[in-house]
Amino acid sequence: MSDIGSEEFEEEAGPYLGEYEGDRSEEGERHGYGKATLPNGDTYEGQYEHGKRHGSGTYRFKNGARYIGEYIKGKKHGQGTFIYPDGSKYEGSWVDDQRHGYGVYFYVNGDTFEGEWQNHQRHGQGTYTYKETGSKYVGTWVNGKPDGAGEMVHLNHRYQGSFMAGHPSGPGKYIFDIGCEQHGEYIAVEQAAGGEEEEEPMMVTIPKWKAGKITPITLRAVQEPEEPAESAEGETAPEEAEGEKPAEQTEGATEEEPAAEEAAAEEGDAEAEEPTEGEGGDEAPAEEPAAEAEEGGEN
Repeated sequence: MSDIGSEEFEEEAGPYLGEYEGDRSEEGERHGYGKATLPNGDTYEGQYEHGKRHGSGTYRFKNGARYIGEYIKGKKHGQGTFIYPDGSKYEGSWVDDQRHGYGVYFYVNGDTFEGEWQNHQRHGQGTYTYKETGSKYVGTWVNGKPDGAGEMVHLNHRYQGSFMAGHPSGPGKYIFDIGCEQHGEYIAVEQAAGGEEEEEPMMVTIPKWKAGKITPITLRAVQEPEEPAESAEGETAPEEAEGEKPAEQTEGATEEEPAAEEAAAEEGDAEAEEPTEGEGGDEAPAEEPAAEAEEGGEN
């Protein structure tokens, strides 16, 4: 069934409200499978329930972005893939129109982040890999930045320590492949940012490494596994599965920061909102996150 009106009533119809062709409920609501063209030019094809996108569907933005995945009551919710206008892509979990849960983001520069998300930001455990250098940050993220315990892994050395707001902070150590460790700490120091001579220099705080002692690499003693206990019938107890470990990259310990995040394309409520055009996706860290496309409203 189509929402398209007859041409003879076109002048009386008022503003263009979009088009719909598909299943409807007994009450006349969009219900089941349908195709819709929104007033702003976006399109949606997929499942509806009681007038709202609900179930699997594909939403295409007129700026080239698209979402293929699950909806609940008009919002992205469940598993889905969002391809942003700049070519970056997110594959993973969504909650209430936000990247939330476990997912992988593929940045336009080739960097990747795999791990946990909360409210559209990297948050929890995750690994950020830099394509150009092969370096990666593995550790904790808070509100889109490395924060907490983490490790920066490079080609022939790595740094282990704490991070704060995207920078290494406090005690840590560099571990070199040649067989030694350098212990020390990162301290915050102020320095003038670059600018024109006439202007008063702006002070910025940066982390600075204060080296301490150098020691051989400490190897953990490997404990011999205990013989599994036998049951009365001679069967051995099953081994426990190991959990997976997350990972990603940042500044100071690496001289590189994670790439800017996706151009975030924020989608609005399909039924009630004014149609708006999306701007982009998630930005990569200092590689920090980009803007999202917004869904137009359906009528």
